[in-house]
Amino acid sequence: MSGRHPPPTGPAGSLVGMLEERKAAILSAVVEQYIETAQPVGSGRVASSAALDVSSATIRNELVHLEEQGYLFQPHTSAGRVPTEKAYRFFVDGLDKPGLLQADDQEQVRSFFNRTYNELEEMLGDTSTLLANITGSASVVLAPDRDHQEVRSVQVVGLGPELALLVMVMANGTVEKHALELLGEASDASESTLAIAAAHLSAALIGKRLSAVPESAETGDVGIDAVIASAVAVLAERGLELDQIYVGGTARVASAFGEVERVQQVLDILERQFVVVSLVRDLIDRGLSVAIGAETGLEPLADCSIVVAPYEIEGEAAGSIGVLGPTRMNYPQALATVAVVGRRLGQRLSRG
Repeated sequence: MSGRHPPPTGPAGSLVGMLEERKAAILSAVVEQYIETAQPVGSGRVASSAALDVSSATIRNELVHLEEQGYLFQPHTSAGRVPTEKAYRFFVDGLDKPGLLQADDQEQVRSFFNRTYNELEEMLGDTSTLLANITGSASVVLAPDRDHQEVRSVQVVGLGPELALLVMVMANGTVEKHALELLGEASDASESTLAIAAAHLSAALIGKRLSAVPESAETGDVGIDAVIASAVAVLAERGLELDQIYVGGTARVASAFGEVERVQQVLDILERQFVVVSLVRDLIDRGLSVAIGAETGLEPLADCSIVVAPYEIEGEAAGSIGVLGPTRMNYPQALATVAVVGRRLGQRLSRG
């Protein structure tokens, strides 16, 4: 793994300060080697990778001590050591967060956010793919909540008998579209009826956020009122929907985990939108940027880690992004990726 992170030595209220410098350097070397190779790490490999002026015998003794302290385990008597969750937490706590992306990844992010997107859904879906491509892990993007979507313009377009399209352009330039069923008095609404209904909806919505759904207007024209009522009902129903989440890189889950059962469990979690939203929000609320194994609170993710970051729109927290992979994921890269992509996504949504 490129980039050597010096072992932390300060008592920063975490596991990092509990190890003397030599043990910390050896443990960091084991974690980095295991992340890179996914193979148990022996003393010889540690001696060649860590900047330590000590013998292989000394390293072997320190590895035994680290195993006794719960940082490492040995899958077989003759095998090298494998990091535990405690070791990964030590490693993550000692990183200089969020770090820097490699040059080619920086260019990929820059090129992505220079594209033109007319619809929010498309951009957020593509953002999840971007995260997965850079990190090689599954990714999640939580859409901005409704309090951060202010309406700029409203149109109602007829699509045929009993059907119209409500089109709203938001202040950040994205577009929302909702199908309207025109029943009863609105079933044969003319273009002029739709235009008048759109004017009333504009007066009620423009400059406001979609969390404040207007009440149905009473214009005295039953056809216009019916169109408005249909639009208001659609917006109210939208407000009851679960937060929209976009998942990318699910095809990478199979290659990240050896056991078929574990792959199926992880994929099942990713398909359960409410669970993923709750997990990401819980981590953000707890002030965590990384949850490792049992820290996720979900048994199916016992062999997984998730790295998350919030993003802001006009200086206010609006949504979150994250990547999910095995506990041996490349944490420096994952932390750098969610930090950079989250910042650029917020900037893009703020300016439209």
